[in-house]
Amino acid sequence: MKDLRRYLVFKYIQYLVLPSPNTIITLLGLLASLYVMLILTFPSVSRKSTVVFISNIAQADILAGCSILSAITTGMIRSETSSASFQSGLRQNFQIANVHASSLLLSCVSLEAFLITFLPVETRHIRNVRCARVASKIIWTAVITECFLYQLECIKCLDISHRQVQLLLNFCYDTTAWLKLLIYPIGILLRIFNVYLFYKMYF
Repeated sequence: MKDLRRYLVFKYIQYLVLPSPNTIITLLGLLASLYVMLILTFPSVSRKSTVVFISNIAQADILAGCSILSAITTGMIRSETSSASFQSGLRQNFQIANVHASSLLLSCVSLEAFLITFLPVETRHIRNVRCARVASKIIWTAVITECFLYQLECIKCLDISHRQVQLLLNFCYDTTAWLKLLIYPIGILLRIFNVYLFYKMYF
């Protein structure tokens, strides 16, 4: 459907072209995702692997809505410093999860389009709904794990006496530090990857 193609173009611009999240674009993206989720309920929409990825991209925007809602409630309700720090971290993690999940899912769409164009027969066995669902679950698991590690940083200030718990938290903090170092280059590589696929397909 043309609406789904337009939606994908908008999402590519939102997540893989624009340098940073923009409130207006985020709101427009959220509205577009709600519209797409409505479209996907129609029986006329074919149940292909691409549609699975599009559905997950639309669902990822729910996190953007949660981030906006969290920002509004934080501004209305005053809370203690520790609680405010936790809420701020949670709001940022909603946004991070939205951006990272959407970027990875869009990359899956690009890869699928590339495979359809250049290796249609050889890759037919992996271009199906089941594989798309598995890939989506892996992406969500990775993103949720990432955000969980980020959220743990909000309890750094707590004095935890249990030695084993403290060791586990220290390991998580170290992992988070390494993860933060890797996220930016991974984002750059994703953009290069998508540009390369589009170049191969259209030029």
